[in-house]
Amino acid sequence: MNTNLKGKRILIYSHDSFGLGHLRRCRTIAHALVDHFAGLNVLIISGSPIIGSFDFKSRVDFVRIPGVVKLRGGDYTSLSEHIDLVQTLELRSSIIAQTATTFAPDLFLVDKEPLGLRGEVAITLETLRRKGVQTVLGLRDILDDSVLLKADWENRGTPKDLENYFEEIWVFGVKAMGNPLAGLEVSQRSQEMTVYTGYLKRTIPEMTKAPVSLPTEPFVLVTPGGGGDGETMVDWVLNALESQPRPAIPVVIVLGPFMAQTLRRRFQHRVSHLKGVHVITFDANMELLMDRAAGVVAMGGYNTFCEILSLDKRAVLVPRSTPRMEQTLRARRAASLGLIEMLDSEGDRSPHTMSVALRALERQALPSAAGANALLSGLEVICERVDILLGGGSIHHQDFA
Repeated sequence: MNTNLKGKRILIYSHDSFGLGHLRRCRTIAHALVDHFAGLNVLIISGSPIIGSFDFKSRVDFVRIPGVVKLRGGDYTSLSEHIDLVQTLELRSSIIAQTATTFAPDLFLVDKEPLGLRGEVAITLETLRRKGVQTVLGLRDILDDSVLLKADWENRGTPKDLENYFEEIWVFGVKAMGNPLAGLEVSQRSQEMTVYTGYLKRTIPEMTKAPVSLPTEPFVLVTPGGGGDGETMVDWVLNALESQPRPAIPVVIVLGPFMAQTLRRRFQHRVSHLKGVHVITFDANMELLMDRAAGVVAMGGYNTFCEILSLDKRAVLVPRSTPRMEQTLRARRAASLGLIEMLDSEGDRSPHTMSVALRALERQALPSAAGANALLSGLEVICERVDILLGGGSIHHQDFA
């Protein structure tokens, strides 16, 4: 543990408009930082409506800003029925700016959106830069199809001269999975200041047992992440379990906290007629469940992918392709590297196809056989970069590329 950063403060922005991905990624980074640096404090700004359901380590806290919801078409609306989107964004921007002024961070990490949702952190970025605060943009391994993303960034007015806003760009992945900035016409300097950290390794929470009652023997874990867009995958799995030969072990389905209540009830009713199939809505400690699983069926979001690699689990990914191609691109590239198997939700969705995949899980090679362990350097590299930015070290960007 490094004690040189005692008294330093890091502010992390995560807009969290939909699902659990941004929040869980930022929480993982925050916990790694306070574990590594004695006396360092981290504050997360988040719009997640369920951030209070998660435990946070000492010296990690959060400020929740008014929520927004991403619609199926990719647009946004206010989470509150009594405040329109424009007013909500004004509130969020004001709270972010005031929080940054009061907290006075030494480093500001912006997750995914360079200027925040609809530009809500632009003023804060400019203010902190003038004060000499280190600013960093954090990007997941894959953002979207480059053509779609380029049009999206142009519509939003996202700057291409990212060096004017950030000291560094951290990509939480590896080059073998692609460059998230490819095709966006960002400046050469922006490309040069990019650091590929590797994926964020997940560990098992320090708990004696899982907080939910589930089979004691190994099981197949089915998880659509937050669940707001997991209907297709869960329905496909249930169709297979209802009409085809089953896996030899139990199946546990975690529907996710954002799945619509009507869908949740419908799936729970179907599961009630299936022996050896269990269903729960949500568990904040998914690592505990995945650790006990013999295999995983998931959509392929960033955090679930990190957990699959970290816990070395055989997995079948069933990615979505709308409103973003992120999950599909990640699954295709991971499958090409031999890390997972993939089923195309836009292709043959017969019960037989899923049934074959479920029963073949136990015969798949582990991700470690394809070199997954070497991809999990993310948290160590992030701590090294923070030490350099705040502690005065001197390691060049390309050393971690």
